[in-house]
Amino acid sequence: MDVTIYHNPRCSKSRATLALLEEKGITPKVVEYLKTPPSEQELSTILSLLGMGPKDLLRKKEAKDAGIDPALDGAALIAAMVANPQVIERPIVLTPGAARIGRPPESVLEIL
Repeated sequence: MDVTIYHNPRCSKSRATLALLEEKGITPKVVEYLKTPPSEQELSTILSLLGMGPKDLLRKKEAKDAGIDPALDGAALIAAMVANPQVIERPIVLTPGAARIGRPPESVLEIL
């Protein structure tokens, strides 16, 4: 199965989600999104797969620290998230046609 994880190695939930995937015998493509942020199109696709709007994927404290107004419209919020990837909730696991946030890590099992 083609599995991708948008991963932050400094985040305990992200590390736990990656370990859970590996325990299940899955070797995901690991994207360290702080180093390689998704494009606006990729983030839009991820949001669609998650069934969420941009505000739902925004880490509130980090957004405030980055000066991002959560009241921005969708396209502006996506652009701000791509420019400031630390404000994107993590980890995100993608499979063909589905996505889940690994909070808790076990929630990604629904799409495997």
